[in-house]
Amino acid sequence: MTVDVIYEDPRWQAQDLEARAEVAVAATLAHFGYDPEAWEVCVMGCDEARIEGLNEEFRDKGKATNVLSWPSEERGAEEDGALPAAPEGYDPELGDIAISYDTCLREAAEAGKPAADHITHLLIHATLHLLGFDHIRDKDATLMEGIEVEILGKMGISDPYNID
Repeated sequence: MTVDVIYEDPRWQAQDLEARAEVAVAATLAHFGYDPEAWEVCVMGCDEARIEGLNEEFRDKGKATNVLSWPSEERGAEEDGALPAAPEGYDPELGDIAISYDTCLREAAEAGKPAADHITHLLIHATLHLLGFDHIRDKDATLMEGIEVEILGKMGISDPYNID
């Protein structure tokens, strides 16, 4: 597997973004029985201002977010709660992810969670988006969150949706 990491914000290096991305992407692909060695993902570690600009440009939302993703092709399921189409073909590129340092660390602190766990969760979440999962419709959201919890559980990370 190739995970290319671009450090637009050097603070990400202290969070070992490259290693976290490789583990999160590989765990997500392996969950579905996909060979992680067959796929490529690009991850950009940026700051809040950069992700706010990307969110405005691509989603018409003029505010910062924690993570964004751009799948290389549309794989989403037509039926609410159904599995998306499996990636296939000759192009190994699954897509691109941008993750905001400021937003991620602030969210982790506010939730009282280890930053490493929150970052891993968001990278799994974004990888699922690259695979065609979404959370706009109710059943899709339930499916996606359940898969995130399963993958995180295998990694020894608690359920991020189980709010005390």
